[in-house]
Amino acid sequence: MYQIAIVLLSFFAAVNAKCDNACSGHGTCDIKAKCTCYDNWGIGNSHDTGDCSDRICPYEFAWVDTPDNAGNFHKYQECAGKGICNRASGECECFPGFEGKGCGRSVCPNDCSGNGQCTYIEDLPFQNTAADYSTGSFEPEVAHTFTYYGWDHRKTRGCVCDPEFGDYDCSKRLCPHGTDVMNLRQNLDVAAKYHTQQIEFVAHSGVVSSLDGSTFALTFKSSVNETLTTQPIEADLSDFNDFVLDVRNALLALPNNVIDDVKVAGTLSASSFFLTFSFTGNNVQGPQNLLSVRSIYCGDGCTPQLTGLNLAASTQTITTIQQSDFDNYECGRRGKCDYSTGVCSCFAGYTGASCNVITALV
Repeated sequence: MYQIAIVLLSFFAAVNAKCDNACSGHGTCDIKAKCTCYDNWGIGNSHDTGDCSDRICPYEFAWVDTPDNAGNFHKYQECAGKGICNRASGECECFPGFEGKGCGRSVCPNDCSGNGQCTYIEDLPFQNTAADYSTGSFEPEVAHTFTYYGWDHRKTRGCVCDPEFGDYDCSKRLCPHGTDVMNLRQNLDVAAKYHTQQIEFVAHSGVVSSLDGSTFALTFKSSVNETLTTQPIEADLSDFNDFVLDVRNALLALPNNVIDDVKVAGTLSASSFFLTFSFTGNNVQGPQNLLSVRSIYCGDGCTPQLTGLNLAASTQTITTIQQSDFDNYECGRRGKCDYSTGVCSCFAGYTGASCNVITALV
């Protein structure tokens, strides 16, 4: 009996010894002397063979792979096919242009040069201003995004540049835009047409006098993506002409002379009022971005502080009512932009921030 026990123990020991390196402590050995590895262990890129001595790296949707017989692309691959697995650490060593767990997301060009935000494709904004995607309300003033179900959701990224910066990597300082002073309008016998916008404010109560004394602000976005907001404007509807003048002065007071001249007119009715803006200055000739209205309450810790306007829902509009017959080019098409400084180097015979002033006739 004692001898039988020794034989059996020897047999089991021999069986256990058959698994290579005892599965390295990262798996179990079956009766066929084959290791069944624990999760994220294996050898090479296999989970269930070998001695379980290697780490398995994360799998992500492949950026590029060959299709299967059903024509499926972008199957799961280790390191998304854009990196080499470090078998000792279980981490992907991604190729240039890729990063993250399993090399699953793209790197933005030059990390947006420090002048922008690296943003996923589904979070890239649609419009320049809120009015470009109108919902019938002035609020919210955040850029609109769309639901995206593409295979590169949460993978592909691009730059959203800071104001006054541009190009794919946000490396270029943008230069002022202006009209080409040598580009003749079609008919010089008629008055120039300036870009003109109109904003409608409809009182929630149906009585426009309920808005009297409330404060709001306007936001203007320039051709070089500067977004500037006025100081609070009081809706002094009891003296409507003076109120319209206050609106104009608030826009002219924006910094950097971003709006050097604008004409403002208004119309008052029993339930609403309209404001019309014609951009007549040299710095705002040609097509402009639509204004935005900040019309909700903005209290302590908010800039600018506003009481807000109690407006009817889904009735507010900001529209272009006249297109300009001036144009809008970088450096007025009469100079070259120095993208390192954002300053125009005007051609001979032209001067001004956007080269739209003639100094000599050729």
